[in-house]
Amino acid sequence: MNKLEKGMIIDVNLDPTKGSETGKIRPCIIVTNNTYNERVPIIQVVPITEWSEKKVRIKTNVEITPSPVNGLVKKSIADCLQTRPIDYRLRLVKIRGKLEIKIIEQINEALKIVFAI
Repeated sequence: MNKLEKGMIIDVNLDPTKGSETGKIRPCIIVTNNTYNERVPIIQVVPITEWSEKKVRIKTNVEITPSPVNGLVKKSIADCLQTRPIDYRLRLVKIRGKLEIKIIEQINEALKIVFAI
């Protein structure tokens, strides 16, 4: 398996879920730092969801345009409010690609808002 790094887009099986949690197999962005990604099986991810005019206006959502580098095939949204820990050994389906640094920086800013840091 490739080394998992911050900013990678991976397909993750988020089921089972409860309530309003984001579920099913979907692309997610790794947001934990690489020290943790190398040492522990639990990583923090931000789920990617379908783009919509309504979602793009939410301050903690980040718009992502598809590219050969990131592996996405349609315009999407990183839903930073739905960040969650996963055990990649049990939930990782496949590696898609990596985000551009500019998008990673936008996600970092959105996470600061979500966690009030």
